[in-house]
Amino acid sequence: MSTTSRVSRRGLLGVAGAAAAGAGTYLSQQEAVAASPVLWTRPEGSGMPPVSGLHLQFGADAAREVVASWQTPVPVKRPRVMLGTPAHGMGTEVSARTTFYRDAKSGQSIYVHHARLSRLRPGTDYVYAAVHDGATPEAGSFRTGPGGRAPFTFTSFGDQGTPTVGKLNGPKPPKITEKLIYLNDNLGSPYANDVTTAVERVAPLFHLINGDLCYANLSEDRLRTWADWFDMTSRSARFRPWMPAAGNHENELGNGPIGFAAYQSYFALPGNGGDDETQGLWYAFTVGSVRVVSLANDDVALQDAGNTYVRGYSGGAQRRWLEAELTRARTDRDIDWIVVVMHQVVVSTADHPGNGADLGIRQEWLPLFDKYGVDLVVCGHEHHYERSHPIRGREPNDTMTPTPAATRTDLVDTGKGTVHMVIGGGGTSVPSMDVLFDTPRCNVITGVGDTGANGHKTPVYVTEAAPWSAVRDRVNPYGFAAFTVDPGTEPGGPTTMSVTYYAVTGLYGRIEPVDTFTLRRTRSDGERRR
Repeated sequence: MSTTSRVSRRGLLGVAGAAAAGAGTYLSQQEAVAASPVLWTRPEGSGMPPVSGLHLQFGADAAREVVASWQTPVPVKRPRVMLGTPAHGMGTEVSARTTFYRDAKSGQSIYVHHARLSRLRPGTDYVYAAVHDGATPEAGSFRTGPGGRAPFTFTSFGDQGTPTVGKLNGPKPPKITEKLIYLNDNLGSPYANDVTTAVERVAPLFHLINGDLCYANLSEDRLRTWADWFDMTSRSARFRPWMPAAGNHENELGNGPIGFAAYQSYFALPGNGGDDETQGLWYAFTVGSVRVVSLANDDVALQDAGNTYVRGYSGGAQRRWLEAELTRARTDRDIDWIVVVMHQVVVSTADHPGNGADLGIRQEWLPLFDKYGVDLVVCGHEHHYERSHPIRGREPNDTMTPTPAATRTDLVDTGKGTVHMVIGGGGTSVPSMDVLFDTPRCNVITGVGDTGANGHKTPVYVTEAAPWSAVRDRVNPYGFAAFTVDPGTEPGGPTTMSVTYYAVTGLYGRIEPVDTFTLRRTRSDGERRR
C-alpha cells in the first residue's frame, strides 16, 4: 500500500553550505534558479519527526538516475528533495513518493519517502537536501556514474548487523528501581560501525551489500533494528548508493506475502518487470562498462534460514529474468564486465556451524553463469573472507562440484571462468573464519529434512573436496573488498579490475590489505565473432 505525494518541480531557493567537493555543471532537466544567500528555515517546535536514515540508490542507468530515500514513523507533508550542483547551489525541487508497511510483529507502520532524481548528467557531482514540512533539511552529495567506459571504484561486503543494543534482558519493571541490562539480539557487534567507517576511507562510487543487512528478523524490536542500521550506514549511504541483495535475514514473518515487505519498502531499486510481490528482490543496473545483477537466492536455495521457507516463490520467474538479463548484457558491446551480487553461496570451506554451499543455487545459477560468462560473484552468508579460482563447468557428481579453469591467484582471466568471493565479515558477532577446514573442503546442502527444534527444516549435507579454493583469510573476522575498474584504451583490448580485500582492524575504520589481485578480460567492443 502506498500513497503518492503531489508532484512539483518548481524552482526553490537553495540550502547554503551543503556538503560536497568538486566542481560540476548545472542540471540539465529543469529550470535553473539563481543561488540564494537565504537559508532554508522551518517553524520552531513543529513536532514533526526529522529526516531519518537518508540513503541513496542508483537507477537502472547509474549515469542518469539516483533515488534519495528516508523514513519517518508517521505520515508527513510534502516530502521532497532540493537538488543542485556544488557550483550553482540547489535550484530544483523533486517530490518524493511515499510508501509504507505495517510491521506484523509490532503493529506499527513506517513511512518511506523516495525522491527519484532523473535526467542527471553522467560523471557529475551533485548536492541535495531531503526535507518534509516541519523538518530540518538533511544534506548529502553524490556523483553519477560515468557515461561509457571510465575508471571507478566500488566496494562490497555482507552480513553487517548493528552495534546498538535492542533487547532488554528480563521484563521491564513498572518503575525503574533496578539496573537495566540491554543486549544486542540481532547478531551485531561494534565492528558493524567500524566497517561503515572503513568504506568511507575508500570513498567508492557505490557500495554493494551482499545480504543480511541488519538481521531485523531476529530482533525483539524489528523497527528499531532497521532504524539503527540506517542511522549507522547513512553517514556513507547518503553520499554514495548502497545497493543491496536480499538475504535470508531480510525475510520477516508476516511482513508481506513472502516476508520481504520491510526490505522492499526501504529501498527503491530498479524494476525487474515482475509483479509487486517481487519488485526490488532482483534487479540490475549499469555503471560505465559494468553490469551489476542482484539476485534473491532464497527463491532457489535449499537451506531454510529465514523466518519462513519460501523456496520456489517466483515460480521460475527470477531464473527466466536472469537468463534474459545475462543475454542482453553479454551481447552489449558497451558492457565488458558482469558482476553478480547475491547472499547465499555456491562455494565455502567453512565447517559447521557455518552454513556451507547450497546445491539449489549451483543447480539454478551456475549453468547460466557459465553460459553467459559472468565475471565475478560477490556473496555473504558465511561470515569470513575467501575466494575461488575462476570456475567453469562441474564434476560429474551429485554435488555439482565446480571445476577450476586456472589456478593462478594474482592475475585471473575471467574469460576462462567466474571468480566467486565470499565477503561476509560486515560486522556480525558470529564470524566463521575460525571454523574453516584445515585442508579446504566444502559442506554442501543437498536437501532438507523435518523441522527441528529451531523451527527450521534440518539441512542434509554432503562433504566434498574443494579444488576451486584459491585464497582464505583465517585470521581477520571483519572486512570488505574494493574493486577498481580500468576500462583500458583499445577496442577489443584488455580491461582490468584491481581487487583488494581489506581487514577492518579497529576504531575509526582502521584497515589493512590482506588479499590483492587483478581480474582481466577482453573488452566487448572488438570485432564481432562469427
